[in-house]
Amino acid sequence: MSKIRVGVAGYGTIGQRLADGVAQQEDMELVGIADLAPTLSLRALRERDMIGVNGVKYNLYLVDGADEEAFKAADIPVAGSFADLCQNVDIMLDSAPGGVGAKNKENYYEKYGVKAIFQGGEKNAVADVFFHGYANYEKGVGKDYLKLTSCNTTGLIRTVDCLDRAYGIEKVAITIIRRVADPGDYHRGLTNALQMEKAPTHQAVDLMTIMPHVNATGILVHTPVTHGHIITVLATAKDGKKITKEMALEAFEKHPRIRVVTMDEGFKGNASFFKYARDLGNRRGDMYEIGLWADSIVESGNDIMYAINIPQESVTIPETMDAIRAATKMQLTREEGTAMTNKYLGIGKFKTIGK
Repeated sequence: MSKIRVGVAGYGTIGQRLADGVAQQEDMELVGIADLAPTLSLRALRERDMIGVNGVKYNLYLVDGADEEAFKAADIPVAGSFADLCQNVDIMLDSAPGGVGAKNKENYYEKYGVKAIFQGGEKNAVADVFFHGYANYEKGVGKDYLKLTSCNTTGLIRTVDCLDRAYGIEKVAITIIRRVADPGDYHRGLTNALQMEKAPTHQAVDLMTIMPHVNATGILVHTPVTHGHIITVLATAKDGKKITKEMALEAFEKHPRIRVVTMDEGFKGNASFFKYARDLGNRRGDMYEIGLWADSIVESGNDIMYAINIPQESVTIPETMDAIRAATKMQLTREEGTAMTNKYLGIGKFKTIGK
């Protein structure tokens, strides 16, 4: 079976990780990446002779408006134009800034008949399906254009879908403690304050779009940190059913993309996960799984409450690999598609320790 040929538009915070994700999929081929300027990310890649994960060469293509002379001055080799890349792939992963992806669709993807997957910065109208690998995989099968949920929504839905499939969920109320910027961002931001957003949060609205049978609302607080978000969730089961802590734990511990931890183990907050990922030797300190504190799970009447940690730079990568599999019909069911993604990304291996 021939490999699915994949291109990545934008080699920034998400684009780098998308390229790495594709390079780890043994049934996919990373044809190339595309960008506008010789950024630090591309300069670092050049120092590694354009070699990324698993010894894969990351061929660079230039988007319209790129300054070729700047790339020559930085001694960064260029393989061709963005049009060249689009004509040599089966599917594009678009991680360009919000709004640019829609223009790429109009000017390139539709023109050359190439499928595309957009990240959370684009409007939902850009895609045929608003996609999540676990919650609605089958809706994306064979579609030309899929859009991923945001980092917070991706991790949130993993847990709500997990409980919903096990016990049935009627509604959720969430509070998001959101990091204000990514590491390395230099734009002005909060320095000594917390900032509220109007309710409901877009994450709650997006959850209802993906899972229309679940009612959701939420509050978001911007926080002056750069590593990870924390979300608290209050979930209510259908038909007045009670979900106990033991029932919730049983479901969460079975999910490959949920890492159940405790504070006694040393996972005291968002920084603990980032340090742990670095200690694991994970590239860029990334973690594909979300963290869920077992000691945050509490019963409130028939409701169940818990808290999760979202590694914002890498959490959407597995679901994007799922989206490739769905759109190109590599696997037709969520069980098969997510299993292949998990296998190649090494997700869930920690669950076998001591067993």
